Amino acid sequence: AYLKISEGCDHQCSYCAIPIIRDKQVSKPIPLLVEEAQKLADQGVKEIMLIAQDLTYYGIDLTGKRELAALMEALAQVKGIEWYRLHYAYPLNFPFEILDVMKKYPQFCHYLDIPIQHINDEILKSMRRGGSAQYIYDMVARIREAIPDIALRTTLISGYPTETREQHKELVEFVKRTRFERLGVFTYSQEDDTPAYELGDPIRNSEKNKRQNEIMRLQEEISLELNEAKVGKTFKVIIDVEEQDCYVGRTEYDSPDVDNCVLIAKDQPLTIGEFYNIKIVEATAYDLYGELA
Repeated sequence: AYLKISEGCDHQCSYCAIPIIRDKQVSKPIPLLVEEAQKLADQGVKEIMLIAQDLTYYGIDLTGKRELAALMEALAQVKGIEWYRLHYAYPLNFPFEILDVMKKYPQFCHYLDIPIQHINDEILKSMRRGGSAQYIYDMVARIREAIPDIALRTTLISGYPTETREQHKELVEFVKRTRFERLGVFTYSQEDDTPAYELGDPIRNSEKNKRQNEIMRLQEEISLELNEAKVGKTFKVIIDVEEQDCYVGRTEYDSPDVDNCVLIAKDQPLTIGEFYNIKIVEATAYDLYGELA
């Protein structure tokens, strides 16, 4: 299940229409979210994705400070939820205290979705993202130092109106160096009434797609290498669906619908929604193949 912890966003990213559509951030109080999580658990939900337009600024509108760590502590007390997963963590002023909670409670998947969008300082400034390339590199290093096995997902924008080919190359180098476990790239789309609208949309779609494809080809190579390193290891896997020739599941490092799947031969019956120890025997760029350990 998806549990929305807040609605709206206080940031003013130049390309984004969410603040126009959703207005300022409004967070749900912790007791209400705990109650909702317990109701989901009582209905048989085993995994909850915490989502918001801006997850890491949760609670500022309630108490004047970020309260995501406190929310995680409270949710960890809910009986019946085996996995919590964090989606859409704004990178600027990242609340590193949430990593301590993630390490403390096994219910929190070692998984974090941080939409970074770009790495070039000039583009970050034009995008109104705040921070800098050095800040982003340091943030990623600090997260991985705290939780070495964490799976980081990010999204990038290709073909922002002012993006030069050199700035695109800088983004490619960032992907090479950082080696995200999960990565998606969107081509820039001009949105009415956003600050970036006045920049126009000067980069041809064919060029945007070329840049997008270059990054995704690189990511495919990275993903294959990371997946191949999992062969021979055993992971806790939740079974999502049963297909004609296999079961389809996920590790804690994979969110539903957007990340890798684990395909398990139907040698013996498995139960949908249950967890099993699965040994990985084969890997492709975006899928793992396993057997019951």
